[in-house]
Amino acid sequence: MKKVVHGLLLVGVLAGCAAQDVKDTGAVKQVAPAAQQAAAVPADQKTGQVDPLKDPNNILSRRSIYYDFDKSDVKAEYKPMIEAHAMYVTGHKGVKITLQGNTDERGSREHNIALGNRRADNVRKMMNVLGVPDSQIETVSFGEEKPRASCNDESCWKENRRADIVYDGEK
Repeated sequence: MKKVVHGLLLVGVLAGCAAQDVKDTGAVKQVAPAAQQAAAVPADQKTGQVDPLKDPNNILSRRSIYYDFDKSDVKAEYKPMIEAHAMYVTGHKGVKITLQGNTDERGSREHNIALGNRRADNVRKMMNVLGVPDSQIETVSFGEEKPRASCNDESCWKENRRADIVYDGEK
């Protein structure tokens, strides 16, 4: 008798859910906004969906984590972005990424290569904790060799102190 009652309750709940008129109000649950954006699927010609990796309104289009001078710890403001990329990569088993560590030109070449490596490695460790296997991640340090901005002051140095998330096939 209990099984019948439970079965009827389940059918009633499912029927009630199916009968509801779902309306897009634009509201998004506050549970994990970055993760919700990451769950979007790549572009599909038939449905006209936009590739979340290229959509400027999607957190996945952001790819750089910036650092303070001579630091490699990931700031809290970049964690939602890293979480979104981790969710996307774990949901797409064939996707591989490269985490590129960069520095400004201050410091010796050896110091900057090591610092760039720590920056890329700290992002990799976060992604590992979030479920991304090492088989989908490569890390590399460019040190000061790949500047985004070239001038000799803080405005450029802060652009160059970063780790970039690069998906296979991108440059």
